[in-house]
Amino acid sequence: MTDTERIERLETTLAYQEQAIEDLSKTVTEQWAQIAELKRLIGNLGERLREIADNPALAEPPEPPPPHY
Repeated sequence: MTDTERIERLETTLAYQEQAIEDLSKTVTEQWAQIAELKRLIGNLGERLREIADNPALAEPPEPPPPHY
C-alpha cells in the first residue's frame, strides 16, 4: 500500500468517524431534551398526587361498574 493510498484510507475513515460523532451528538442532544420533558411531566404528576393526597375531594370519582355487574 502506497503512502497516497494510506492517506486516502485514513481520510475516508476520518470522514466516517466525524459523521458518526455528529450523529451521536445530535442523538444525545435529542435525548437530553426528552429527559428534560419527562422530568417536567413527572414533577407535574408528583405535584398532582400530593394535591390529591392532601385533599381527596380533588380526585376523580371511580367509574361506576358496568351494567352486567
